[in-house]
Amino acid sequence: MQFRRVAAPEPGWWKAPGLSNTENAGLPSGGVRLAGNSSSLRKTSWVVWGGIAASLGLVALAAGMFLSMWTAGQGRGAADLDIAAIWATLWFTLFQAGASTLLSVALGLTAAWSISHLRFPGRHQLIALLSISMVLPTLVVVLGLITVLGRQGWLNQLFGAAGSAGIGVAIYGLGGILTAHVFMNAPFAARLLLQRLDGVPVEKLKLGRSLGLSPWQRFRFIEWPALASSLPGLCSTIFLLCFTSFAVVLTLGGSPRFNTLEVAIYEAIKLEFDIQHAVAISLVQLAVCGFFVVSASMFRSQDRSLAIRAERFSWPEPAILRRLQSAFIFIFALAYLAPLLAVVVDGLAADLAGLLAQRVFVRALITSFMLATLASIVTLAIALLISRARQRLTSPLHTRQTRWVSILSSMMTVSGTIYLAIPSLVMALGFFLIARRLASDVYVFAPLALLLANVLMALPFALAILYPAVQKAGLKHDRLASSLGLSGFARWRLVDFPAIRAEVGFVSALSFCFSFGDLGVISVFGNRDFSTLPWVLYQKMGSYRTTDAAGIALILLVTTFLVFTLVPWCYREKRDA
Repeated sequence: MQFRRVAAPEPGWWKAPGLSNTENAGLPSGGVRLAGNSSSLRKTSWVVWGGIAASLGLVALAAGMFLSMWTAGQGRGAADLDIAAIWATLWFTLFQAGASTLLSVALGLTAAWSISHLRFPGRHQLIALLSISMVLPTLVVVLGLITVLGRQGWLNQLFGAAGSAGIGVAIYGLGGILTAHVFMNAPFAARLLLQRLDGVPVEKLKLGRSLGLSPWQRFRFIEWPALASSLPGLCSTIFLLCFTSFAVVLTLGGSPRFNTLEVAIYEAIKLEFDIQHAVAISLVQLAVCGFFVVSASMFRSQDRSLAIRAERFSWPEPAILRRLQSAFIFIFALAYLAPLLAVVVDGLAADLAGLLAQRVFVRALITSFMLATLASIVTLAIALLISRARQRLTSPLHTRQTRWVSILSSMMTVSGTIYLAIPSLVMALGFFLIARRLASDVYVFAPLALLLANVLMALPFALAILYPAVQKAGLKHDRLASSLGLSGFARWRLVDFPAIRAEVGFVSALSFCFSFGDLGVISVFGNRDFSTLPWVLYQKMGSYRTTDAAGIALILLVTTFLVFTLVPWCYREKRDA
């Protein structure tokens, strides 16, 4: 999946239909100037000011969390903190994130290059499954990897049947952390890079073949330029995901020396209740994450020659290369599908009826569905409001382009993406400190904190998907809608929604899946009276109730797969009807 940024229109001032030059010239000279009569001004302003209010609320919430952490950390000097331990944790976090990124991108690049040159049965299904990797619940992946690579896992049993010693318990420690990160990120990298390869113009391929380029020369002169522009941003994104990883390290770390900053924050809050130590680690993590978020935003693809190819171009590979590509695709697909298959097999063997008789499970299931649904609705509403407000502000048909308009548009951009720099455990600590100031029992705010956290974590992705679609629809339909007098809900129903229906469906599914499988914030606020499916799954795994854990993992996997597949499909079907 690839997000492409749509450039804003050039600054200019369009005369509104039905207004004379004198009337246009009489509009205020500063601030936001909206074209049209007073009625259209009122109808437009609620969108713009609603987006501004939402953006200010997001900025204020981030500032409140940071201020709460900063205030909580003031009572303890640097001499009281174990600086050496923090630096050791930071170094390991950076090391495992860097190693995970290199392995994920290398395997993903090789997989994308191999898949792009071969046609085989099940190719489209494999590509679709690669897209789902980004929303798989982390604990489901961990449980599947343990089933395959654990001491009594499938691989060790296979080696034992062949008379070999097997691989032991390599799934725990640094090896397990890297394996899980590569499992989740290599398919994501492969899917994005495959889209880049599919965007190479046919004319370049035809020219290269007519010149008799070898496979290496084709990769060097045609394919590599299409991939290189996206690699810095892709590497930054994967590095950030691995740097802020929590559930993987918590379950597979196996030792305090393999702790990351996220796990250290969790232990400081839940095990030691050392809030000031947790705040110190959180501030370090915020600084590092902020640096990488800014760095990632600077790496944007500038290759405008790429487009989805409408025709298929066949360039036969040498026999030996084709065999190597086929072998790699087989191994890559087997390594990706085996843990998911293990979850399905073990889950079907679990006592699902017994799970449904457990009050804790039923309550967690209902809570997860309700929170995920609410998070999806709220995320979609905020993302649509901010996207529509930004589109209105940057449209010369509705707003005069002034310095204040540029500032407001930039504020909306920052407000939606600022939470990329706030990992889930840091966000949980911020909500925990705010809740402690408001009430003696912080768990009273647990549902609200979890809902807000899930919305904020999904919002940057929602805006990255929706804003380009809203901007494109506005550039295409604004003048026609204005000439027809369409505004408000009528315009949304007849013009805007049909144009962005597919993106709305994808964002709805994405935000639901993110919330449904998240373990970050609930690990701080979870208790006997409030829990979600991932939290119950973690507790079952910790108490070695593997049968129940397998059943819960199956429910999480099937629900995620169905929602992420069927919801966008339903929206596409309506659009194409």
